[in-house]
Amino acid sequence: MTKQTIHVLIIDDHELMIQGLLSLLEDEDDISTVNGAGTLEEAMAAMENERVDVILMDVNMPEISGIEATEIIKKSYPEIKIIALTMHDDISIITKMFKAGASGYILKRTKMPEVVEAIKTVFHNDKFLSANTQDIVMENFLNPAELWSREDKRSPVLSKRELEVLELIAKEYSNQEIGDKLFISERTVEAHRRNIFIKTKAKSVVGLIKYAIKNDLISLEK
Repeated sequence: MTKQTIHVLIIDDHELMIQGLLSLLEDEDDISTVNGAGTLEEAMAAMENERVDVILMDVNMPEISGIEATEIIKKSYPEIKIIALTMHDDISIITKMFKAGASGYILKRTKMPEVVEAIKTVFHNDKFLSANTQDIVMENFLNPAELWSREDKRSPVLSKRELEVLELIAKEYSNQEIGDKLFISERTVEAHRRNIFIKTKAKSVVGLIKYAIKNDLISLEK
C-alpha cells in the first residue's frame, strides 16, 4: 500500500516553536510541512495557496483564540483536521476545542513520537487524545466520547478504524498482527486500543467484547 503524504500547517505566535516543529517533522518521510503561520490571517492565506491536511493549532493566540480560529477554519475548510497543541491542560479548554471542531488535543510537553502519531491518526479520520490529556479527562470523570467534534453527530461512538481494530481484538490478534493487517504501526494500534477502552468504558478485553456484542459492533465470523 502506498503511503499518503500528509501536509501539515503549524499555527503558533512563537516563531521558535514553529521552526522547531518544522525541523522535527522534516525527518518524517510521509509528512510534508507547510510554512508556519503566526496569525489566523496568515493561516488562511496559506490554506488558499497550498494543500493542508492537518493543522497543529496553538490555543493561546494574541488576537484570536485557537478555539475561535478552529471554528472559523472548519467552516471554510471542513475537511482539514485540527489538533490543539498547547500548554493548557484545563478540562474546559479541552472540551471547547473539540466542540469547536478539533480532532485531537496534545500538550506541548508531549514527546515528538506522539505528536507524529496524533497527526497520522487524525489524518485517517480518527480522534486523538495524548496520554497525558486522557489522564486529565478521566480525572474529571468526563466521557471522552462527549468531547469529539460535532461534524457528524450521527456517527457511532467508535470511528471506522477503531471498529476495524475492535473486530481484530475480538479475534485475538496481537497489536503487531493488527498493524500488519491494517497497514498501520503497532504504536498506532496501541493508541486505537486506548481510545476504544476509554470510549466504551470497558475495564478488560472481556468487557470490551461484551460491549461490542451488545451494541452489534463486530462480527466474529472467521
